[in-house]
Amino acid sequence: MLPDVMPTLTGDRVTLRPFLDTDVALVQSVADDPLIPLITTVPASGTTEDAAAYIARQHDRIRSGSGYSFAIAENDHGQPVGQIGLWLANIDDGRASTGYWVSPQFRRRGLVRAALHLLSDWALSLGEVERLELYVEPWNEGSWRAAGACGFEREGLLRSWQRVGTERRDMFMYSRLPIA
Repeated sequence: MLPDVMPTLTGDRVTLRPFLDTDVALVQSVADDPLIPLITTVPASGTTEDAAAYIARQHDRIRSGSGYSFAIAENDHGQPVGQIGLWLANIDDGRASTGYWVSPQFRRRGLVRAALHLLSDWALSLGEVERLELYVEPWNEGSWRAAGACGFEREGLLRSWQRVGTERRDMFMYSRLPIA
């Protein structure tokens, strides 16, 4: 049964936890990123009010049934570094998806890999999740390397799959299945 309370997941390097009101600075730190506001609901404005509204929306994800939105916090200091989610739009068919972002100053440190591994193991332990999907832009080598390291397999290229800003973009399709 899917949890109706937001869990906290702790791994060796990162903890996935609910967003806190004090995470506003993290959301503001990616407002001017060239991709994150285009492909997520992170506001591009950078204002405190819009960042706080983003955090409030993350708390609504579980209540609305759309999924679980976690802040990624590095265990060494507890500082939030990004976001990762488990999205349930297709859960009635046994499929869930994941996606994530990390603030630029925390990239290339293995934190996405640690968060993706932790989230994937948890998601696939839930009976309802029979397949976990991930979509990655072909140019995003760091993201597809993390996917491969976490047991995801690339299944193919989805041409013109997703609107990013004003244009449609190709995505690699990855999946991970429960270990039999």
